[in-house]
Amino acid sequence: MAAPSRPRFAYKGDRLKPLRAFCQTARLGSISRAAEALFLSQPAVTLQLQALEREMGVRLLERSGRRLALTREGEALYELARPLVEGLDGLDAAFRERIRGLDAGELNVAAGSSTILYLLPKIVEAFRAAHPDVRLSLHNVTGAGGLDLLRSDAVDLAVGSMLDVPADLSYEPVYRFEPMLITPRRHPLADKPEIALQDLSPYGLILPPQRLTTYRLIDLVFQQNRVPYTVALEVGGWEVIKQYVAMGLGISIVTAICLTDADRERLAARSLARYFPSRTYGVVVRKGKYLSPQARAFVELIKPALFERGGYDDTGPSER
Repeated sequence: MAAPSRPRFAYKGDRLKPLRAFCQTARLGSISRAAEALFLSQPAVTLQLQALEREMGVRLLERSGRRLALTREGEALYELARPLVEGLDGLDAAFRERIRGLDAGELNVAAGSSTILYLLPKIVEAFRAAHPDVRLSLHNVTGAGGLDLLRSDAVDLAVGSMLDVPADLSYEPVYRFEPMLITPRRHPLADKPEIALQDLSPYGLILPPQRLTTYRLIDLVFQQNRVPYTVALEVGGWEVIKQYVAMGLGISIVTAICLTDADRERLAARSLARYFPSRTYGVVVRKGKYLSPQARAFVELIKPALFERGGYDDTGPSER
């Protein structure tokens, strides 16, 4: 025998109205005050409360002195319904706030120091020329900090290098940079016809701190090839490393992104692509995120500019 169907009530077609009436009555403790807050008549609020109680099949409110108080069941429903009602009632304001940046012409981009210093200047220059009214903010962050900004929508996108791409992010690599050995111009390795990994052993390396991926990757390659090496100095920042190498304090292994024309006048640079993997740089976004027109314009500037300089693919916002 089929179970009897539950009766249908007129208010069930619009559940928001009785839930809103219920939440206001629970908050204010009075039908009359709830009616004032909702700009409705008291009978209308009463009907909505009665319909909700019939639909739920329980008593939600009871008289407690001069106020209406929640029953145990009413407290459970209020706990569930309040965030829903408040969220819907505040949807318009939240939506306006969310798109405020679009209306105001804002663009927030996360990137590491190397990306900001070496990769983005011409991109930013072109974007500012094409979109002078857009307020562009570059957030200098590394590693998890950049991922957190992406996931919280504090930035529209990120530009950088990723080795491992989390499942909730999308990474579009655009440019590949070779690993380079840098030495002073008059160093014995500067003009050596062929560079083998063993050739680096007699000379102290100047490397980024051990916590960064670059150091760990270099150590891994030397260990795998069973080649001994020494670290003369640990220091952060490619500019500092290049300066110390130019001063003759050691040699280093860097990514070609940091080498400028001026650097090649004071440093000798040799490719180590035979031993070390290349690094790619590209655009990182949160999967499913809507990109504003200004964000899409920024991305479109990155792609042709990078391809023009010889880039191609592999795997966000991190400074290694």
